[in-house]
Amino acid sequence: MTDSASEPAGSRSPRFHHSIGRRLRGWLVAGILVTAPLALTSYIVWELIGYFDALVERWIPVHLNPGTYLPFKIPGYGVLVVALGLTLIGAVTASLIGRWAIGLGDRIIARTPLVSGLYGAIKQVVETVFAQKSETFRQVVLVEYPRREAWTIAFVCGQTHTEVVREIGEELIPIYVPTTPNPTSGFLLFVPRNQIKPLKMTVEEALKLIVSLGIVLPPDRGVDTIAKD
Repeated sequence: MTDSASEPAGSRSPRFHHSIGRRLRGWLVAGILVTAPLALTSYIVWELIGYFDALVERWIPVHLNPGTYLPFKIPGYGVLVVALGLTLIGAVTASLIGRWAIGLGDRIIARTPLVSGLYGAIKQVVETVFAQKSETFRQVVLVEYPRREAWTIAFVCGQTHTEVVREIGEELIPIYVPTTPNPTSGFLLFVPRNQIKPLKMTVEEALKLIVSLGIVLPPDRGVDTIAKD
């Protein structure tokens, strides 16, 4: 029986090289996993900042642009101006004159062909999503779709509609079934409450699960129940 230490160097060379290669590949993958999310996030944020900066520069007078007096541009200046502008619009809208102006604008748009339908739909969606007390997309559920014993992630997207209940004769929950890996498209379904299995995962965790094709799994938090309307 021969000792591995007494083996000639040539016999250990392939095994040694394989071990080094496997370790280098592991380090490379670990480096990608660490840097890729940070690099992509930084790139997206930087592109958004650059977009808003370029957009604001077209409308801001030259004498109000800090870049006119400094030897360099200030990144994020456009984002700050947009945020301040939206805050100012919100403050004006909350006043009596602002509410009157918004109401007048809504009435004018409502009488404009083609534009009225598009504006009304977009406004309703935005108000529903950003309303502080809105329950839209606040709960993640499992539902059998597109066939029995095949389950998919869905979102409870509102309260039960009275007319739907009257026509069907039982309580139905409106849910949104997103497609993978693009959750911005999907299907609106009305499903009986007893056919929905609520989950504890958050909306953000469910979206990560959908976009990643099931690779990014959320933590297990137990069983939840669907709140009554």
